[in-house]
Amino acid sequence: MIPDLSPDRIDRLRDAFQSAGYDADGVVELLGPEAHAALGRGEPVPALRATTDAGALGTLVRLFLLGQAESPAAVEAALAPLPLSEATAAGLLVDDGDGLRAGLDVRPHGVNDESWWVVSDLDSDLRGGRPVEADHVLGVGHASLSLVRATSRRPVGSVLDLGTGCGVQALHASTHAQRITATDVSKRALALAEATFRLNRIDAELSEGEWFDPVRGRKFDQVVCNPPFVVGPPRTDFTYRDSGLAGDDASALVVRQLPGFLAESGTGQLLASWLHRDGEDWQDRVSRWLPPGAGVDAWFVQRDVADPALYVGTWLRDAGYDLRSPQGLQKAAEWLDWFEVNEVIGIGFGFVTLRRTDARGEVVCEDLRHAFDDPLGPESDQWLRRVDWLRAHDSAEALLTARLVTADSTVLEAVSEPGDEGWHPLVHRLHRTDGPGWQHEIDELGVRLLAGCRGALPLGELLELLAIGYGEDSEELTRAAIPMVRELVRHGMLLPAEWAGGEQ
Repeated sequence: MIPDLSPDRIDRLRDAFQSAGYDADGVVELLGPEAHAALGRGEPVPALRATTDAGALGTLVRLFLLGQAESPAAVEAALAPLPLSEATAAGLLVDDGDGLRAGLDVRPHGVNDESWWVVSDLDSDLRGGRPVEADHVLGVGHASLSLVRATSRRPVGSVLDLGTGCGVQALHASTHAQRITATDVSKRALALAEATFRLNRIDAELSEGEWFDPVRGRKFDQVVCNPPFVVGPPRTDFTYRDSGLAGDDASALVVRQLPGFLAESGTGQLLASWLHRDGEDWQDRVSRWLPPGAGVDAWFVQRDVADPALYVGTWLRDAGYDLRSPQGLQKAAEWLDWFEVNEVIGIGFGFVTLRRTDARGEVVCEDLRHAFDDPLGPESDQWLRRVDWLRAHDSAEALLTARLVTADSTVLEAVSEPGDEGWHPLVHRLHRTDGPGWQHEIDELGVRLLAGCRGALPLGELLELLAIGYGEDSEELTRAAIPMVRELVRHGMLLPAEWAGGEQ
């Protein structure tokens, strides 16, 4: 059943939230840092204690964030001017004996100076451990937040949020886009997204349909997508995660088709999963999703690789299945059988950045499973900028005339071992202290070269001086240095002198 979240009901709900102070800052202030952190860990008791005798805000927190049944009188006071009968008819409330519970998840979502409300379905925990419904609309989860952090926020004219769900990506797009289009195959998702947008006074075009069908023939400056990327047998148990396509075909479909909906120099960013199969390199697999000469720059970033058994258990628990129940046992067995038949030894997960270009596209796959804190969104902009610069300096001659500087965020680690004549160097390793925290091992001549990269001399002259100083053949040294320099530029450890200070 589609909730009847009419504009009038949503407007009154907004008034109630504003009156009670039910927003991101208000909730944190009420709970305090310790109880708020405990709630984030799934521990409700500190929050329950903090909301005792806290008036309308306390009632709303217990109702929508803690899943508690509240008295009709308390709920009526907290939701005024929205009558209980209207809230119940809209699906916001359900009867629970003598009390009322939330029928939908409506919670504040804040980032930086922005504070929004997001309308979604209750997760399995707030449903008393019962599995979610097939048309379940996911709320603000780890996956959606990771995509938020991996998305560029440069100002653009138009954004397409493909598979919007409850509308999280579109909310964040409102901070940098003039026009927003949001699509989904699920009528329920579109109804909840429309309520989310109305609550937050965001103007967005909504359209129903599969994949890119609702926007055929249109172009966008940016496309963001959190697709149903769960890999496995071709079925659709849950709309929010299952595509009905086998294996990683859903991710492949989006990567393959998305560039056709980008305006010139437009970018797309999405979450994706890919199979690791016995005897197959994952980088070769995802690179084949884009045909050679497609006119697309692509950056595939692998953030995790899951064991098949762990993967299946995680997603079944996410949907609320008891793994020891007959239904849980059956679904796990079917899933693992499919992996075994298809020689799947792992499931990769990560981010994809795409850009439409008139030039020959650059496709790069990188394994970034180490821990780092900086978001990838700003880095993706700079990564594309560095791709442009390297493309403009594609020949050795052009690169050798460039003046480069070692980025301020690049530091050198030296590892040595003791010997008869003192410490003997073993390894020199470059670290980038921001962004994805890349590391590169480098030899002694490379260390000397980077020390000289201060923007005063062209790269070619630096290499000639280095060759003379260390008795090396200049041509051989240059041939060895060029690929290293390109990789360090790609990773933001060496920068064009004219950018000095601009990427820090």
